[in-house]
Amino acid sequence: MRHQYATPWIWLFLLPLALDYQATDANTGRFAQVGLILPAVVAGVALLLIAPRFHERSRLRSVVTISMLLCVFGSIVAQLVQDNDTGNYLRTLLPFVLFLLGYLVACRPWSDYRLAQFERALFAANLISLVFTFFYGMATGGGLDDVRERIISVTLLGLQGVLLHEFIVARRFSVFRVAVFAATIVVEWLSETRSVLVGTALLFLLALALSAPTIRHARRAFARSLVVGAALAGMAGIVAWSFPSVAQPWTQRIFASQESVSGTDPATITRLAEMRDQYDQVTASADTLLFGEGYGHYYRYSPVYLPYLADSFNEQDFYAINEWAAGHNFWVYQFFAGGLVFGLAMPLAMLAALAICVFSYRHWRSVVPNAPLLPVLGRAVMLFAALPATTIGGNPLGPRFSGLIFGVALGLMIATYARLQRALPASTMRTTRAPAPPQRGPVAMPELPGRIHPGMGRADLASTLGTSRTAGAASNEGEFGALVPHGSHVPRANRPRIGQ
Repeated sequence: MRHQYATPWIWLFLLPLALDYQATDANTGRFAQVGLILPAVVAGVALLLIAPRFHERSRLRSVVTISMLLCVFGSIVAQLVQDNDTGNYLRTLLPFVLFLLGYLVACRPWSDYRLAQFERALFAANLISLVFTFFYGMATGGGLDDVRERIISVTLLGLQGVLLHEFIVARRFSVFRVAVFAATIVVEWLSETRSVLVGTALLFLLALALSAPTIRHARRAFARSLVVGAALAGMAGIVAWSFPSVAQPWTQRIFASQESVSGTDPATITRLAEMRDQYDQVTASADTLLFGEGYGHYYRYSPVYLPYLADSFNEQDFYAINEWAAGHNFWVYQFFAGGLVFGLAMPLAMLAALAICVFSYRHWRSVVPNAPLLPVLGRAVMLFAALPATTIGGNPLGPRFSGLIFGVALGLMIATYARLQRALPASTMRTTRAPAPPQRGPVAMPELPGRIHPGMGRADLASTLGTSRTAGAASNEGEFGALVPHGSHVPRANRPRIGQ
């Protein structure tokens, strides 16, 4: 009975913030935004109270958890030292708190049914955010040049990552999936954001790597990549033909460096000027170098880059820029806000965890391709990989919704990895074994019990993982694998029948 209302809590945890928006005025819409944040926080706390617990330790899970706690609670030290504006500090820290909350909720040994609900809610929330952000941005802005940065969802790359997993890794296609992916391409084209296209290309390459753990698989994956790449090129051509007025601004942005007076891209220079000022501030003294300037601390553009922006800013406007929100570059801003002690642990731990899970997935897919929860790990990897891909053009932990989604993705990835690492047999590890002693005579192969599979190690891998056998079989079927409902097992299926 303690899990009776877990499913409503999961949906209430992920869906409200999908309607989170960027108000046109910083002083308006706060009551509505609080109304979206509060249900998510309450549902997250409720899920923490009813969630199952791990009984075994995992080194990777411990490292990631400690790094995230150090980032969030260590920010209090920098806040006490720097005495930043309390409101700015709390507003900047809130996405990181939601990131931590999502991780703690998802990094649990949830049952196969709860995992299916998490994946369903994640996909629905990302889809709602895609549609709502586009129409809200178009309705509240003027022309396309004014709203192009407001029509793109903060988790668009995460949605694309899950769809690319279905297309390339799972090889599942449907009209609905293709239509959703085409819609994301259209939004990318209208937003004129080059960094998002680069992120899509990186996720495409990662999906290829996951689908080809061996040379034999690599040949088939390369053939599929040509088909998918041709389809993507066709989608881009159709969008360019349908919106000819957008093609010219794309050309201008690609060749912006050649058209500027300084010969450099103004958007790139503003990012470099912002990072340079953050770096100069944090390295100004030993205290800031160790503990950072704190979240919500003000920063501006470095004067070193003023000559390169002469055609975009005059001197008065250049020095009038003074920001306190999370910086556009996630990696530099973490160092700026937390210093060496509190700022670097979490980014390094996240990158290490992503790399470990990617290589582990490739290895397990080659030796135990039908292992339960392996598709869940693949989708979680692709969803969380959108976080470093998003950092190319912005800070994924700046918006509240993306902080929550990426936290849940990280939690699912780490929890699934820990369960598979414990359950999969040691024979799948690449270790050198001592040669077996020669047998003196032929030995008959003993009869294996029905529940033991040769090469699978444990007697019952699904039970070790905490999933049912029907769930493990159904994980590779249906539209989204674990996203489909699973049938309940037959009661007393293993009880012997008397009289036979």
